[in-house]
Amino acid sequence: MARQKERDPTSEFSRRDILSTAVIAGGALTAASASIAQTADQAPNPSRQPGVGGTDPFPGGVARERQNPDMVNPPATDSGTLPNLRFSFADGHMRQSSGGWTRQVTARELGVSKDIAGVNMRLNAGGIRELHWHKQAEWAFMLYGTARITAIDAGGRNFVDDVGVGDLWYFPGGIPHSIQGLNPDGCEFLLVFDDGDFDEDSTFLLTDWFKHVPPEVLGKNFAAPATLFGHLPDPRDRYIFAAPAPGPLGADKLLGAEPVPQSFSHRMTAQEPIRTKSGTVRITDSSVFSASKNIAAALVEVEPGGLRELHWHPNTNEWQYYLSGEARMGVFAANGQARTFDFQAGDVGYVPFAMGHYIENTGSTALRFLEMFKSSYYADLSLNQWLALTPPELLQAHLNLDRQVTDALRKTKAPIVPA
Repeated sequence: MARQKERDPTSEFSRRDILSTAVIAGGALTAASASIAQTADQAPNPSRQPGVGGTDPFPGGVARERQNPDMVNPPATDSGTLPNLRFSFADGHMRQSSGGWTRQVTARELGVSKDIAGVNMRLNAGGIRELHWHKQAEWAFMLYGTARITAIDAGGRNFVDDVGVGDLWYFPGGIPHSIQGLNPDGCEFLLVFDDGDFDEDSTFLLTDWFKHVPPEVLGKNFAAPATLFGHLPDPRDRYIFAAPAPGPLGADKLLGAEPVPQSFSHRMTAQEPIRTKSGTVRITDSSVFSASKNIAAALVEVEPGGLRELHWHPNTNEWQYYLSGEARMGVFAANGQARTFDFQAGDVGYVPFAMGHYIENTGSTALRFLEMFKSSYYADLSLNQWLALTPPELLQAHLNLDRQVTDALRKTKAPIVPA
């Protein structure tokens, strides 16, 4: 009788393992496919109408696509290859330290923005953005809390002020200054610089300079023994650092020094705005904030359903920061090119010089955003006003408009419509 061939237990285990692995892998693939299918159901389909576009069976960033419906399904009026005109501070690198945090949007993040850069900064109560200066002018809008700002000018004149939500400050290039968060919870603010290549890591810092001057030179400069400069702090521990919050400012806030002739701060939200039934606009340039020689701005508020009218700026590019609400912006670049972008709080927008555009509130709450310009003055041109001030026969020869449209044209500018 032939001897039965012995089983190899290793082979048996191997076969079982292979079968189990195959079952598990198959289950994983099935689960993954189900997950992708579920995600695909949630994703906005890139199709404006039947026969245009199609479904997205393998979607990527669904949450991001939902935030940008006019990217996924651009209006039929979009055309051409305009550069990206949007970047979110949420996509910026966050630098954290003992006194708060900071992040920036510059030409490195938003390549088209060559003339303006922005920084979003938070200082805890007592947190100090150390004494420093930079080549660029600095414009700021307070988003939250309160802060104390200090500076001197080239004439040795002194400036100290406390600023709160909606207040501005402006320091010309080269002017040394500081910012400190106050009680109870510090502050958060937007900084705007008149150079797209600005880098917050390249400012002239007080501690950094001290660290790079020989002690004997420091001693000679300050009329003190050189040995007293041997224990300076590491500049890497400063920049934004924790400190006790200062007390309230008194009548002696200028420390007995001569004050600067033009205040470096301004109460923007205290200005009386331009009003329409759909929103408001507050314009702040050197005509009302005389220190601000190189940055002009507008604070725009648009009610649900309202529109920042079709317009353009005849003097320079526009850099935007969205404070709250939801919006879409359509930009016309001539030569048959146009593109639409969607915005939420914390986003930065950009409109190149002279390009026509509109900004529409697409949400259910008020839309608030800032328009900034590298200019001493604010200027815009209204499409509606231009057409209203054009001879009717000439206008009709161009557009063949219905009489109802031409009768509704406004000779007076209304920045937010319906007016």
